Amino acid sequence: MSRIQTTLDALKAKGRKALIPYVTAGFPYPDITPALMHAMVAAGADVIELGVPFSDPSADGPVIQAAGDRALAAGIGLVQVLAMVREFRQRDAHTPVVLMGYANPVECYDLRHGTGSTGSAFVRDAAAAGVDGVLIVDYPPEECQDFAAALRAASMDLIFLLAPTSTPSRMDEVGRLATGYVYYVSLKGVTGSGALDVAAVQQAVPRIRAHVTVPVGVGFGIRDAASAQAVGQVADAVVIGSKIIQLIDGQPRDQVAPTAAAFLREIRAALDAIQAA
Repeated sequence: MSRIQTTLDALKAKGRKALIPYVTAGFPYPDITPALMHAMVAAGADVIELGVPFSDPSADGPVIQAAGDRALAAGIGLVQVLAMVREFRQRDAHTPVVLMGYANPVECYDLRHGTGSTGSAFVRDAAAAGVDGVLIVDYPPEECQDFAAALRAASMDLIFLLAPTSTPSRMDEVGRLATGYVYYVSLKGVTGSGALDVAAVQQAVPRIRAHVTVPVGVGFGIRDAASAQAVGQVADAVVIGSKIIQLIDGQPRDQVAPTAAAFLREIRAALDAIQAA
């Protein structure tokens, strides 16, 4: 059983919703990410999504794309991201970490570092670093059965995106391979774009549950405690990224972690109020 499943099962047993913040690795300072991750956990994060910087993202809006560009300019790649996870694990052996990114860095990593016993150097090294899950935006389910099997063998989850345009057959395909949780993109477009349509999310999540057995997280467009609470009424997890990136951008080094933590404490309180209601 993966750390993600253990964590989400424990939250469900307590009637609590999972808070999953996203940050771009190496932003806004190249060496700040492990400390930022610890601060987010202390503020109530249950799982952390760590973005792997990539030069040509297809799902990232301007906020996260700019963060990725700055991280790349500072020399942050997949090797450095895995090192950040290893550093985080020195003090935290429990909080699940999900790497979110694109196929190119993963496949380049394998080309440079060999295949290893798992068939993938990335899978081998991610597991050794303490990664718990992987979300590759441009890996459709029909193209990554072997990758999913290698991750499962290493006790890691493969997480898929679903969108408002996902068909029942696509949800079935995702349901056959997905472990950990599925990430429902609550709006059409890239991260940080558009306004959250809570009513549409409330209609979509039950449809998704008819096709998948893992928990459903919802992201894209959640920017404050009110929207997080509204989504948490129907979803198992709330994912927040662009707003955190905006808040920490431009902060002095010593204010990055406190700024993110203060925001997440508000979200955590709003989600916990669902349980109390």
